[in-house]
Parts: sequence; structure tokens; C-alpha cells
Amino acid sequence: MALTRAQMDAKIDEHFGYEQADDVEGVLATLTPDCEHDIVGSPTGPTVGPDGARGFYESLFADLADGRITTLRRLYGEDFLVDESLWTGRAPGRPFGLEGRDRPLEFRLLHVVEYAHDGRMKRENVWIDMASILQQLPQ
Repeated sequence: MALTRAQMDAKIDEHFGYEQADDVEGVLATLTPDCEHDIVGSPTGPTVGPDGARGFYESLFADLADGRITTLRRLYGEDFLVDESLWTGRAPGRPFGLEGRDRPLEFRLLHVVEYAHDGRMKRENVWIDMASILQQLPQ
């Protein structure tokens, strides 16, 4: 049985809530054991499962702070959604290999998420507006 839009919204909002709280274990619990986790442009390339995604989230939470995600638009299909969001916060660490120097940062994200029937993510594909990040964090 396909998930409803409300169920998909609840699941991605739960995932984003764990990200906002820097809760690695919470984020990983939203993924299936065989989840494909693909942050486009990441040096690791796509990873598989929560253990594969762990390093990305640990680094992300060390490099970014006070993050808030504002949903701009969502498109839905059968057991998938596309989410366009705006991330706003600070960059105290080295996000995406750039010196943050605790500067304010804001950038758009595009998530393509496929869901398993239990509501967990079986695929998370994320596109990050790196051009905007580079403009805000000149090196």
C-alpha cells in the first residue's frame, strides 16, 4: 500500500527534525538497512545503509550549527517525494571542505526521497546549492 502525502511529509519532517537536533542516531533510524544515501558531489559517492551514512552526518553536525530547514515546495509520486528546502544557520567548522569561520550560511537543498512501505527512507538523494555556499564562504 502506497504512503499518503501526509505520511511522507511526516517522515521527512521527522528526518529533518533529527538533523536540526544534531541527532545522528535519530537520523539513521529513519533509513532502511539497505538505504542508498547519495549526497551528490560527496567524495565518498553514494553509500549504503545507516552505517554508510553515519560519517556524513557526524561531519555535517560538526561543521554546521543552528540549522533550520524551511520547506519551499514538495512534489509527490507513489512512495517518493521531491523536497525543495532552504537551510539557514552557521558554519563553525569546515562544511563541504570550506573554512566556515562561524559565518552565517543559507543555501537551497533538493531532496529526492523514496520510501519503503514502513515509511523509512530507502533512498535519499540530496543536491546542494554549492555555488551559493562558495559565494558566502569565500576562502
